Amino acid sequence: MGASCAEKRCTAMIHIQDLLNRIRWDENFGQGDFEIGYYDRVEDKIIRVSFQHLHFPPGDHFAFELTGQNDETCSIPFHRVREVYKNGLLIWQR
Repeated sequence: MGASCAEKRCTAMIHIQDLLNRIRWDENFGQGDFEIGYYDRVEDKIIRVSFQHLHFPPGDHFAFELTGQNDETCSIPFHRVREVYKNGLLIWQR
């Protein structure tokens, strides 16, 4: 089932940090499968990853950490996030 109009409006103008915090801390909104799409400068394309692979270091207001294959961790600045999906549907885009 798709996102409601109210849910789409809620996320359309929200800052990415606020949306990611809402996914993390709002029990009702945070239910579902989330993915983020971030711009990878090396690949020169948007990479989609599961929200489960993201880590938010305490006190870091500029980036989150992504754990990839082989347990490698890299830091992704919030400004490189381009899309957020919930249950396969685009709910936020920059």
